Amino acid sequence: MKEEILQAEYKRLFIQIKEQINSGQTKAALAVNNALIQLYWNVGKMIAENQALFEGRNSFIAQLANDLITEFPGISGFSKRNLFDIRRFYLFYSSDSVQQLVALSTSLKDSKKEMPADSSVRQPAALNPSEPSLPQLIFYIPWGHHLLLLNKVKQPDAALFYMQQTVEYNWSRAILTIQIEQDLFARQGKAVTNFNTTLPAHQALLAQQLLKDPYNFNFLTLEPNVQELELEKQLTGHITKFLLELGKGFAFIGRQFRLSVGTKDYAIDLLFYHIRLRCFVVIDLKTTGFEPEYTGKMNFYLSAIDDQLKAPEDNPSIGILICKNKENLEVEYALRGINKPIGVSEFTFTEALPAELQSSIPTVEEFENEIKRLADLLE
Repeated sequence: MKEEILQAEYKRLFIQIKEQINSGQTKAALAVNNALIQLYWNVGKMIAENQALFEGRNSFIAQLANDLITEFPGISGFSKRNLFDIRRFYLFYSSDSVQQLVALSTSLKDSKKEMPADSSVRQPAALNPSEPSLPQLIFYIPWGHHLLLLNKVKQPDAALFYMQQTVEYNWSRAILTIQIEQDLFARQGKAVTNFNTTLPAHQALLAQQLLKDPYNFNFLTLEPNVQELELEKQLTGHITKFLLELGKGFAFIGRQFRLSVGTKDYAIDLLFYHIRLRCFVVIDLKTTGFEPEYTGKMNFYLSAIDDQLKAPEDNPSIGILICKNKENLEVEYALRGINKPIGVSEFTFTEALPAELQSSIPTVEEFENEIKRLADLLE
């Protein structure tokens, strides 16, 4: 294509993007997240649809960035890097795989958040049914969160899952990073349970989604043969991180919670109350592999809790067995016939270094002194 034609096409595109920015957009509106996301979607669409005209011209987006910054000196977000990200944003969410998920998704209805009253937000992107639809959840996610998802999450269903969780639990970018790095998407709702046969359908679905498999206790450093009491102690000593791993809604009641049944006393490893499920949650920690008899003991604990602690308005108590490892079929057999809701998961943790290796690793002070010594030699 001749240079003159390319220049004309570029000027046309620049004017269209400039008009898009000017169209009903003020600096104040750009500070509003849904307006900003809508703008980025439209700009990304224009760049993606026109970039083929400038194939082989690496300076296309750089020139566009410079011209937009010159035209709108008081508005940030149009750097070369961000324009590339805006284009990626559009291409990812307009892909066929995402569009299929959006068509089937009921995420917004489940999120308990109402759509903004602005009709331009209620009908985002293109009104033409043949054009890609913008997943409406993205209006509730700041641009920084979107960049994190674009850079760290490749699966469309995983990206929409993390988006939904961010909206529902109001995650900061730091919390979202942790959940992505710990692969929450792959672990959520994967525990082996009998909830479908022991809980009402609506509660069974929610309870199942709240459980993970495995639970990630990598914020602990434990000996390979750690005892259960030591595991409990470390978990409660890191209660903030433990509650984050469990998920929103868990209220900690106690460790080694005492129950009296007849003439005997029993100690529950960890007792919680879940605000959304409106029920007590008993957690029994096992530093060994799963054994079928564990479900019988948990059934006993739940019966006692329901009898002694459960209020009339509470739902049936739930038990979570967290074991070092398990065989799913063995767990399924063990849960058959149990009339109390129980889930079984594994846990992972960071093993402490053997003593002989620990002695060979320099301390922080030794490491700092060595760096200082090397720095002195270089002076």
